[in-house]
Amino acid sequence: MAKITLVDDDENIVASVSLALESHGHTVTACHDGMAGLASLQSDPPDLAILDVKMPRMDGMELLRRLRQTSDMPVIMLTSKDEEIDEILGFNLGADDYMHKPFSQRLLLERVKAVLRRAGIDEAPRGETAEPGAKALKRGKLTLDPDRHDSLWDGKPVRLTVTEFLLLQALAQRPGFVKSRDNLMDAAYDDQVYVDDRTIDSHIKRMRKKFRQVDPSFDAIETLYGVGYRYRES
Repeated sequence: MAKITLVDDDENIVASVSLALESHGHTVTACHDGMAGLASLQSDPPDLAILDVKMPRMDGMELLRRLRQTSDMPVIMLTSKDEEIDEILGFNLGADDYMHKPFSQRLLLERVKAVLRRAGIDEAPRGETAEPGAKALKRGKLTLDPDRHDSLWDGKPVRLTVTEFLLLQALAQRPGFVKSRDNLMDAAYDDQVYVDDRTIDSHIKRMRKKFRQVDPSFDAIETLYGVGYRYRES
């Protein structure tokens, strides 16, 4: 099914989660600290990474930050902290989903299934995501190729996470039309995954930052306060 790397210092969680994932056909590589996790993720990139936040040698947030410098692989964060700021920070760093400990194995499997589906790895994407073989979407300086997960701005590559790519695709499909945050949630997340408005805002903020690194004048994603977002084709 999918190759998954699990990074968590709790041996009980590693054992139980690995068993649950493998029982559904996934191949699991387990690491017990952040440094070992980073080395494994870089040397043998998986289809999905599951990272604990609190770990020795390197915590999950720093691991995610370093990973996002070179990779857009899907990431689910695990945390025992019931603090909203950790979740917001994780999404700002590029996490695709979040789970709070303790969690049920069934819920984790559903989240894994949803993230893999959105990445086009497990099942066919849903909603507005393009079907395999779809043509690249071109809007002004923007080019999106769903099959290759490629995003180009004026010919320059912009590395996007799965969630960021789906959000941008939803906006760029209909330039000038406003997408509410609920519309964007439907485009980027499966029905069983709930995120709040600030999660969408965090993804949009991070996406803008990436485009402005290649073009400081980038302003194609407009915010309509209290309404949502729209793509402005220049």
